[in-house]
Amino acid sequence: MTPTSPHPSTCPVHGPGGDPDALVGRRLDRIVTSWLVSEREPDVGPIDVWLIDDLDGSTRITAGSDWCLLVAAEAPGEGWDLGIWGRLELRESAAGTPFERHVGTRVGAVRERWDPATGRVALEVGFPTGSVHADTWKGDLRLSG
Repeated sequence: MTPTSPHPSTCPVHGPGGDPDALVGRRLDRIVTSWLVSEREPDVGPIDVWLIDDLDGSTRITAGSDWCLLVAAEAPGEGWDLGIWGRLELRESAAGTPFERHVGTRVGAVRERWDPATGRVALEVGFPTGSVHADTWKGDLRLSG
């Protein structure tokens, strides 16, 4: 018998993560992103995105090791050297993400999509100015707006 999750968006590997509903009503003050900087691989997008709100809350969105979408109340860390694979660089900017046009506005709604095998696989963050969709593809974080 396969154990069942207490909530359908719970990842069997990483657990439930944070509650995206906590973002509703908060103003998006700034964004921090992490990028893989490498001579071997072109930039395809951020690896992690932290939404920093007007109450100094920090919500991390990233791809999990089992292709789930991780959402956690977690502050940005620091970049680090990955040897021959390059380095992970943190950037204090929404540039290069669809969150850029929503900085300074309040989150109006969030909506999750989940899969029974992996838990949360997508999150839509809605603003009065539009929405941002986060999901994973082949283990990478994808953002669209």
